[in-house]
Amino acid sequence: QVQLVESGGGLVQAGGSLRISCAASGRISRINRMGWYRQAPGKQRELVATITSGGTTTYADSVKGRFTVSRDNAKNTMYLQMNSLKPEDTAVYHCNAEVLGSGVDARYRWYDAWGQGTQVTVSS
Repeated sequence: QVQLVESGGGLVQAGGSLRISCAASGRISRINRMGWYRQAPGKQRELVATITSGGTTTYADSVKGRFTVSRDNAKNTMYLQMNSLKPEDTAVYHCNAEVLGSGVDARYRWYDAWGQGTQVTVSS
């Protein structure tokens, strides 16, 4: 069973920084694209940033220049460094990954895996 677990969320003042992590666990052979999404109360989930296994990144316009996504392939972990945080960055941040892993039947298949989310709150 493949799992994604986020960590590192919390409360920070506007202008501050925070780094959140997403660790993949289970019988994993390969992870392709990974991404961070966020969902604020009453709003739709939006894409924040993505990173390929080769390190190519994309960002939403709203976070360009402030957020940096990275990953450690050896640790199956992705990070999101968030600087110059604004109150409008307040949301639950979820990670997503395309994972080649196996379950109880030991057969490998591709999973579109999601984490449970970590809360980021930015106070003004």
